[in-house]
Amino acid sequence: MNNNLVLQTDFGTSDGAVSAMYGVAISVNPAIRIFDLTHDIPQYHIWEGSYRLYQTVSYWPEGTVFVSVVDPGVGSERRSIVAKTALNQYIITPDNGTLTHIKNSIGIVEVRIIDESVNRLPHSGESYTFHGRDVYAYTGARLASNLIAFEEVGPEVPVESVIELPKAEARISNHILTGNIDILDIRFGNLWTNIDRVLFKDLSAGYGDSFEVTIENDTRQVYKNIMTYGRTFADIHLGEPLLYVNSLDKIGVAINQGSFAKAYHIETGASWKISIRKVPKIIYN
Repeated sequence: MNNNLVLQTDFGTSDGAVSAMYGVAISVNPAIRIFDLTHDIPQYHIWEGSYRLYQTVSYWPEGTVFVSVVDPGVGSERRSIVAKTALNQYIITPDNGTLTHIKNSIGIVEVRIIDESVNRLPHSGESYTFHGRDVYAYTGARLASNLIAFEEVGPEVPVESVIELPKAEARISNHILTGNIDILDIRFGNLWTNIDRVLFKDLSAGYGDSFEVTIENDTRQVYKNIMTYGRTFADIHLGEPLLYVNSLDKIGVAINQGSFAKAYHIETGASWKISIRKVPKIIYN
């Protein structure tokens, strides 16, 4: 381990919950290095917690310990687990689907259930509503500080037993590429799809080409227009839409210096579909 502990929650920072997790970790090891992934996951939004881990984990060194707490089932029979990734990092989380993207895109090689008889903040045994502090931060700090080995977390369980959320796959049929709006680039309002750049290239896509983009929510069409595939936002005029490759090598949809999500009231999830079809390039005389 490398003493790095990275925290993600849906707690926000308007009260003392995140600070309490910091305090527990520092009490375990004053030299521990604590970082925030985000504490702005929408409340109970397990899918977004899963995606933000996928967005981040692979850029951290081996041995980094992540604690992710988006836990609408806290205190229930859901398992508390530690997963070892194929990149040799560790993720501590409730087993409620938070590991969906990591399992699919990075890989999980071993999973252990947290033995709370050993790995629980002392004198917290009667509290069942703040496992982020009492179980996850405490165990994460001990693991990151080499006070316990991964094998001492608790009993091993099959990787296949980890709960996954439904996750659609992008595909091409009849020269139309379909996928989902997985997540938003929140600050800028860009749409991040589940469409890999490599699959998009199967449409014979080149920079400057034009595409018809359709966005639907269930059976309601929300958006349909022609836009350009650009290398950067500077490739199109201010206020115009474009397709681009985002930082995770997926296809994104944006407005140059505007919020696509706000402009067209677009959200994310399994019901939000996107279709992309190449059209002849429009040339104005």
